[in-house]
Amino acid sequence: MECVFQLLFIHWDSVSRAGSILFPALWHYPNRLRKFKQHYVMKKNLAVLFALVGWFAVITQFVLLIENRITSIPEAIIRFFSFFTILTNTLVAIYFTCIVFIKNQEKAINKPGLLTAITMYIIMVGSVYQIALRQIWQPKGIQMVVDELLHSIMPILVTIFWFMYETTRSVKYSQILKWAIYPLIFLIFILVRGSFSNFYPYPFVDVTNLGLTKALINSAVLLLIFLIISALFLFIGKSVIKK
Repeated sequence: MECVFQLLFIHWDSVSRAGSILFPALWHYPNRLRKFKQHYVMKKNLAVLFALVGWFAVITQFVLLIENRITSIPEAIIRFFSFFTILTNTLVAIYFTCIVFIKNQEKAINKPGLLTAITMYIIMVGSVYQIALRQIWQPKGIQMVVDELLHSIMPILVTIFWFMYETTRSVKYSQILKWAIYPLIFLIFILVRGSFSNFYPYPFVDVTNLGLTKALINSAVLLLIFLIISALFLFIGKSVIKK
């Protein structure tokens, strides 16, 4: 009987090796399927967490603005959505929410470059705040918490998500110019609206204090920085991360 078991073991071992050699894809399919499911579950769990953080920050900031408004509610709402920070964090929250609820993600939110574009937008939010705005704005209490979530925590979380899940090999450098359309439209909007509302959300585009020429120069510099950072991240993704 022992000899029979030994023969069966040897036979199965031989079959296993032959199967892995002749049909490697089919033979390892269960393991690959298991890894794919784990990858998908982890991605979805992170998306849930990041979406909750993003929506909490945006909604809480909206409540704080309404409570402390110095204008009418309609004007306060327009001003709220005149901040690149708010628009971009809302975009980020929507993106993660889509990952959680949309089943067919290939056509909707897994298009090459979409995650990279969103990451560049939120990185600009964080970078501009840390360099140009932190020294002139010292919030307290819950406003400080929300401020850090919008300008520091969310940029870090999105960058981590980008590092883990973006397939940068499918993203083209030519897409960077398309990504710049959103910040360009934003800058045009706040400059045009500011000309008759006299409200500019950021001091570096405040035409009233700086003049139109200086505000336009600052806007052009910001767009140039966006293009450089986008190219740099894409280069890192293709040459270092290699996914």
